[in-house]
Amino acid sequence: MLSARQTLIREELEVGTGAAIGMAVDGSKTRTGLRIWFADLEERHGPVAELRPHGLKGYAVTLRFGAFAGEVVRLIAGAVPEDVHLARALIASIDNSVEIEIQGQDTADWKITSGDFRMTAIVRNLPRDPEIALTQVSRDTIVPMMAAMAELIGYDIIDEVDQGEPEYEGAELVSTVRRRERNPRNRLLCIRLHGEICVCCGVDPRATYGPAGSIIEVHHLEPLSLRKEPRPYDPAFDLVPLCPNCHRAVHTRRPEPWSLDELRELMADPMGKAAL
Repeated sequence: MLSARQTLIREELEVGTGAAIGMAVDGSKTRTGLRIWFADLEERHGPVAELRPHGLKGYAVTLRFGAFAGEVVRLIAGAVPEDVHLARALIASIDNSVEIEIQGQDTADWKITSGDFRMTAIVRNLPRDPEIALTQVSRDTIVPMMAAMAELIGYDIIDEVDQGEPEYEGAELVSTVRRRERNPRNRLLCIRLHGEICVCCGVDPRATYGPAGSIIEVHHLEPLSLRKEPRPYDPAFDLVPLCPNCHRAVHTRRPEPWSLDELRELMADPMGKAAL
């Protein structure tokens, strides 16, 4: 069953983590499992998630590190607080019905300091349909676990740099904001916490466009370039989902975008009649 659905699992993971995924069927135990890792690191040099049936209607996911993962573990140990916060938030977003155990650590403030790190998630009472069950455990458990590792390692999607004149001083910071908005883990966590309905106009792209509706965008409520004082970045509170139209409309005012309340007022009174 697992071997026949590797494509499904790989697609979910690559979208959620922003990294290429490698995997192999593991028949070394009584119940066949699947090993999953980041393709560029190879199985021995990075984190590996082992997916295996558990009980009658469940799966166990065990995350550990390969035998030669010392360099990657050192890289993770030096991750900046912002990346650590997002990684922990991704794990915390897993449904409470999933039993998570982090060997020797509290699940709220875990950290990776050695290759002995191990995280286990037990998912029970899944739907009887094998494909639905595997899709659910992949999307809701394996994806956030591997996405947390991708964030700590530092996989990023880098936007092309605009070649035109900067619109104002600090254009380099604006580029950083755009890159963070494109971070697939930011988008993943924002959607897991807030859903895929635009918080401004209420449109649900999936309900409108069906399979083509995965177009919700992620918006920083307070652009990083405009912060007067540094403060911890929290995707759970600093990001909201917007449809492409509302997101573009918010950014038509520069350097400070329209607030969501201001945009709602404009939408309610587009001709400015209320001011007359």
